[in-house]
Amino acid sequence: MTVREKLALLEELFELDEGALHEEMELTELENWDSMAKLSLIVLMDDEFGKELSGEQIRSFVTIQDILRLME
Repeated sequence: MTVREKLALLEELFELDEGALHEEMELTELENWDSMAKLSLIVLMDDEFGKELSGEQIRSFVTIQDILRLME
């Protein structure tokens, strides 16, 4: 999966327009970075990548790149 495809998954998750996210963007810039988005991210990571996220991991995320690193 390419970086663009991963960003597209995240854009869908955060209900953003295509191309709205970039790797260096800080999560605090996202209006939709709330508890529901975090729960949805947990489900996405499990369903699409077979990875379980902990609350501690999610709290450590600062940028979109931090999420992308776990999508490998």
